[in-house]
Amino acid sequence: MAGHSHDDIDWADRLAQLRMADSLDAGALAPVARRLLGRLPGRPTLLDVGCGAGGMSVLFARELARGGGGTVVLLDATPALLAEARRAVTEAAGGDVEVVGVHGDLADPRLGERVPAADLVWASGVVHHVGDQQAALRSLARLVRPGGVLAISEGGLEMRCLPWDVGVGRPGLEQRLLAARGEWFAGMRAGLPGSVAMPYGWPRALREAGLEDVESFGALIDHPMPGSELLREYVVQRVGWLAESAGDLLDVDDRATVAALTDPDGPDFLARRDDLFLLGAKAIHCGRLP
Repeated sequence: MAGHSHDDIDWADRLAQLRMADSLDAGALAPVARRLLGRLPGRPTLLDVGCGAGGMSVLFARELARGGGGTVVLLDATPALLAEARRAVTEAAGGDVEVVGVHGDLADPRLGERVPAADLVWASGVVHHVGDQQAALRSLARLVRPGGVLAISEGGLEMRCLPWDVGVGRPGLEQRLLAARGEWFAGMRAGLPGSVAMPYGWPRALREAGLEDVESFGALIDHPMPGSELLREYVVQRVGWLAESAGDLLDVDDRATVAALTDPDGPDFLARRDDLFLLGAKAIHCGRLP
């Protein structure tokens, strides 16, 4: 399959940004991995659907290695991401954890024949890229062993990283970037094949997919000012990506401001600032298959 997925996003092109996000999120998500694995039997099999660069499965693998071991199955439609995830997770896993990579997509109707049934199925930021999100959750639930857990990360609080006034252009740039991103997201969803509305929240959607003991909880991502070199590099990538996604939804002045902020040779380059931060929250929703 090509680097572009069915939502027309070139995920391979975003590998560096995904790696940085994984590093910055790891401290907040390690307790999530521990909490989810704590509900499983010994030597479990977990399946990471849309594994990206493998950040969450690295955390799962480390937890499994501390326990009695187990199996991590990585699934992604982008070969470059799958290869990077397999490398990173294998490095973290140790000898008692088996790592398997599968090139595939949640939309594949025969996916259940290509991956083993899992004690934990994890999907982060994946379901919203499928036209029928409720059907996608039912497909994920079919990959779970009886008594196992389906957990997804969707929604939460959008990450913030910039001061309100960055000294270039009009104040409030980040708010306008996020608003434009929201418009882009609505258009992306509407343009997906078979797109249908799901006018209710993720916990109800999990119950509709046949899960019980459904719960939701959050993971706070908090990197205060002045921020590390990694954080500053990530903010540059993120601001550029938000503007690229927004396209003509941003006005000419804001596009010029972003160009100035992301120009490494210019006087306003973001990576030279000491007032960048990262603050937001991941929302995790999970339930058990009877």
